[in-house]
Amino acid sequence: MFYGKALVLLNIFVGIGVLGNECADWRQFYTSVPHMMCALYLFVSDPMSRRPICWFFGGDTKSKISNKELTTCILMPWMELDGQYLYLSQAENIQAYQLCPDGTGLQRHPQAIFSGHQEDVCRFVLVNSHIVSGGGDGNIVLHKIHGSYSVKFSAHEQEVNCVDFQGGLIVSGSRDRTAKVWSLSAGRVGQCLHTVQTEDRVWSIAISPLLSSFVTGTACCGHTSPLRIWDFESGQLLTCLGTDFHHGAGVLDVFYETPSLLLSCGYDTYIRYWDIRTSTRKCVREWEEPHDSALYCIRTDGNHMIASGSSYYGVVRLWDKRQTQCLQSFHLSSPTSSPVYCLRFSTTHLYAALASALHVLDFTAS
Repeated sequence: MFYGKALVLLNIFVGIGVLGNECADWRQFYTSVPHMMCALYLFVSDPMSRRPICWFFGGDTKSKISNKELTTCILMPWMELDGQYLYLSQAENIQAYQLCPDGTGLQRHPQAIFSGHQEDVCRFVLVNSHIVSGGGDGNIVLHKIHGSYSVKFSAHEQEVNCVDFQGGLIVSGSRDRTAKVWSLSAGRVGQCLHTVQTEDRVWSIAISPLLSSFVTGTACCGHTSPLRIWDFESGQLLTCLGTDFHHGAGVLDVFYETPSLLLSCGYDTYIRYWDIRTSTRKCVREWEEPHDSALYCIRTDGNHMIASGSSYYGVVRLWDKRQTQCLQSFHLSSPTSSPVYCLRFSTTHLYAALASALHVLDFTAS
């Protein structure tokens, strides 16, 4: 059982909803969770200026506000953690927020904004003080965090749904049914080394820690496995993972724990744990989302805990690899029902990004 605090870190986006009613819903949920000390923080922003209107704590207002509907477009955020900063995509920009010392709050204004895309950022990664992002405009943008250096190049004919970056190489996957390998070597920045014809839309991608291969997760609308591993040097297919995926069981997130262990999740509601040393035909463990919801994202703490984000009502579930059932679930309310688009662990907290709010689970509370 998880003992700690569930916190709504802040509403850095604004959704559609009556805020007074939402606060009542949050209070009802958090006070009903057993064996937990619960607190709630909500930051409400003006939809045009993003300036704060008021703070809520524990469902009670510190300053009153009328029941006013705040409306904006629905965002699909992605995030990364780097020491004392949290990087969060909002529409076509990536913003860097400084974390408070206890990890349960952010500075109100971003310390830096990284731009370059003409449409929304789909995914980005943060590696060695560099941000690599893929966008709906088909471009890849590289930013150096500490400095003004940036590079943008046209990568795909349609949206760049996913990217990864390791060892001076970028891999990208797109709706155009290709995955590509790009060089960042001096004099070859933005040069495409390989184009892999996946014959299916690519939703997720990850580079092996050995830097010898990469895995793609596709929409599973063709006749091949949605999980395939490709060779970096040649761009050739090395192996397929699994044989019993149903049509449409697209893989929305894939994550390497070690060079031989990886996790996947997606539309078919399963988390799968693969050990490619023992078998590529069948995963070694699997866990099913109990409410039959698609799983948008997964993350591990590097030990026994897995966190998954569901497609409805902001549900985050915690799993223990040694057990078969979910340990605990959290309904992270937001002004509108939203998937959990991204999860990230620090040593003491789990951060969850929804369409209209950023939440944190605090593992330090007793």
